[in-house]
Amino acid sequence: MKDSHVADDVTRAAVDLFARQGYANTSVQQIVEAAGVTKGAMYHYFESKDDLLFGIYEKLLTLQKAHLDEIIARGGAVDDVLRAVCVDVLETSIDHMGEGAVFFRSLNMLSAPRQQEVTRRRRAYHDEFAELISRGQREGLYRTDIPVAMLVAHFFSDVHYLSHWYSPEGPEDKTLVAEQLTDLFLSSLRRTDATA
Repeated sequence: MKDSHVADDVTRAAVDLFARQGYANTSVQQIVEAAGVTKGAMYHYFESKDDLLFGIYEKLLTLQKAHLDEIIARGGAVDDVLRAVCVDVLETSIDHMGEGAVFFRSLNMLSAPRQQEVTRRRRAYHDEFAELISRGQREGLYRTDIPVAMLVAHFFSDVHYLSHWYSPEGPEDKTLVAEQLTDLFLSSLRRTDATA
């Protein structure tokens, strides 16, 4: 096995085990056995199980934030930008369903400084997302009778709930699901008297 693959193999094994049996019920020994590596090899990349759990969060947060920044940088009408952002976060959440399941079940298991870092990074994402909604409100497209924070929570509740019902083996294609959930969200945002 090539050394560069060790971190990926360990991460994949950890995501699978944490998602199936929980972080607290998973030992380092189980992770290294599932990954087919030694503890020494794992500890070369991860200082601890906490470090490994944080790495799972960091990878997903970094990916989604990079996509968000790219979409916003391309510019365009706010409705089109927000649509692209919503579809992307749903698709990447489906692509990383195991990580998402671990994310929401095990956040409280991280050390306090790392919980704060995850919270800070999620807030930075949510703030940019909220700014898109605020821009749409300023342009007269989106309703203003509901606080922006509630509108953001409304969308992300769908994202967070995906792992409870979506199955990649099911009849629903991920892009179709992402587009349909996005359509539902954007319909709920639009002012009924706005001319889009």
